[in-house]
Amino acid sequence: MPLEITLVKPMDIEQTELNPYHTILLVEDDVRLSALITEYLQNNGLKVETQFRGDDAVEHIISLQPDLVILDIMLPGLDGFEVCKQVRKSYPGPILMMTAKDEDIDQVVGLEIGADDYVVKPVQPRLLLARIRALLRRSPIKSEDTKTSPQSIKDILAFNGLTVTHSSRNVILNQRNLEFTTTEFDLLWLLASNAGNILSRDQISEALTGIEYDGLDRSIDIRISRLRKILHDDSHNPRGIKTVRGQGYLFVADGWSNVAPDEGNKSD
Repeated sequence: MPLEITLVKPMDIEQTELNPYHTILLVEDDVRLSALITEYLQNNGLKVETQFRGDDAVEHIISLQPDLVILDIMLPGLDGFEVCKQVRKSYPGPILMMTAKDEDIDQVVGLEIGADDYVVKPVQPRLLLARIRALLRRSPIKSEDTKTSPQSIKDILAFNGLTVTHSSRNVILNQRNLEFTTTEFDLLWLLASNAGNILSRDQISEALTGIEYDGLDRSIDIRISRLRKILHDDSHNPRGIKTVRGQGYLFVADGWSNVAPDEGNKSD
């Protein structure tokens, strides 16, 4: 009899309408496209600010701290990859990259430098909105009320040497704090919440984005690789997050006691 798995999703919240306090920063040098996207998102309940140059966008992202950044790759001043790299340590929110070509290399590079997701031009408005909704559902909602409501999910997951705290989005590995993007943390929380169970790419994609895995998207594999790198889990012989060929990924609860942050990842 096959093992039944109850998948624990990253956040136990309902898929609600977009919050009026959500602010999107759109960085796109095509003025006409920028205007079309802005109008569409505003008509769907979002506040949108715009930037047309990459070099100007860096300071704006860091100072504004928007709920989400939509970032084109081909920009004057600085390209989108460089913008993403420069703001990633100071901006913890989701970054959605737009690439003009449906090429793996742009998508791989974007995800490896800290982007959370990507869409391919020409942009399909409904798909763009779906990606935005998925990313915003995983981020804290801003409101004029500074009080936060308690989470209805288990807040702390502790393993030998590794502690993951959901409310503060904090990860400690052998007494050292580690930094993760929104999507990286959500993937780690999903895997850790299902420790001992193999999660397929279908299950991971559905839990994180609400979108079915198409069998070709490499973003999950890239994000797993990023997690291993940050967690100093040897990519050639992983002990904490294992690949189970033909099935998916397995988070090993007792695989962290001998992982030291100062070991580094030998694949760097």
